[in-house]
Amino acid sequence: MAALTTRRAPGKLMVAGEYAVLEPGRPAIVAAVDRYVTVTASTAAEEADVVIGSDLLGHEVRLRRGPQGLEALPGQDPAPVRGVLVHIVSAVETIGQLRTERGLGLAPVRLSVRSDLHRAGVKTGLGSSAAVTVASIRALADHYGMRLSTDDRFRLALLAGVRVDAGPSGADLAASTWQGWVAYRSPDRQALLNDLHRHGVTHTLERPWAHVVARPLPPPTGLALHVGWSGSPASTTALVADLATRPGWHGAPRTRFLDDSEQCVSAAERALRGEETEALLDAVRTARSLLTRLDAETSLGIVTAPLHRLCEVAESCGAAAKPSGAGGGDCGIALLPADRSAELLRRRWTAAGITPLPLRVTAGVADDAGREARTVPDVPPSREDTPDDRTPPQG
Repeated sequence: MAALTTRRAPGKLMVAGEYAVLEPGRPAIVAAVDRYVTVTASTAAEEADVVIGSDLLGHEVRLRRGPQGLEALPGQDPAPVRGVLVHIVSAVETIGQLRTERGLGLAPVRLSVRSDLHRAGVKTGLGSSAAVTVASIRALADHYGMRLSTDDRFRLALLAGVRVDAGPSGADLAASTWQGWVAYRSPDRQALLNDLHRHGVTHTLERPWAHVVARPLPPPTGLALHVGWSGSPASTTALVADLATRPGWHGAPRTRFLDDSEQCVSAAERALRGEETEALLDAVRTARSLLTRLDAETSLGIVTAPLHRLCEVAESCGAAAKPSGAGGGDCGIALLPADRSAELLRRRWTAAGITPLPLRVTAGVADDAGREARTVPDVPPSREDTPDDRTPPQG
């Protein structure tokens, strides 16, 4: 067991496929960006099974393992366990259950968490929950000396995520795990949760997962990705839950949206692989129009006034732009041709009340073994070690 293990995972931006990717097997493109959540694992004193400290909380929380999972020690505020720390706690419980099922010990552990994905404590829509889950899984696994492939780490992170909420697609977890530009299709998360409850972590981890795909994509050529923050956070969980209640998300409109989104994402993926600049710009504009149409049909509040301004200003500078993620606030992205002025875009965004964020897409992880998520039909799981994820950013 390592005395001190520090691992980090990046945030993400959705490039195309929002909402449709919630359906098992439907595609999206996501990119990892160079803002990180860093988790350090070390040996804890014996008075607690798990000690968690986070810069978003301001104090440590001491936990013990109980019949229902980790719980705060007497005298500790229990609220953070199922609140601000819920994703870290789920990662600890998932690794703990895996080790228990394999007959391995669970020494007391301390986790220290630092996030660069917030502005003055406010989330900016860069996938902080996913990043902390991925970083926690890796820090814990490496601290305990577990040999996990990249795909195993992704699967464990997704299992930890579905224990909290089976709704999210896992695209942000894929970006945080594989980094760079990633093509993603989601598995059936409710089926995974059911399998967890029936058979445990080991069985669910090792069985084939239908639909899921996570494969690297080349970065765009002749284009730079710029990111603007709308100035207000949004709750993806709330928006996704609300969508299911809207009449416009059922029947023919829903089917049309899913099919149109699949065509759009497939076009964007072909454009990235073929280095087709104009085709990629067209696909991003199509992705924006699909979100706008979905918003009009559901009145969900996806495209807020600031996000609309962000896109219109970017388009006036020659970029293709869209909200990134569930909308309702958070960030938007713009793909700007290399012959257009990035400084002009930043100035106009600032004048319109949009905060430019100095982000770059990271390079993908260096290992090839186990890079692509296993699908049906499956292959035996890889158990190869992977190198450190601190790869240099690329434009």
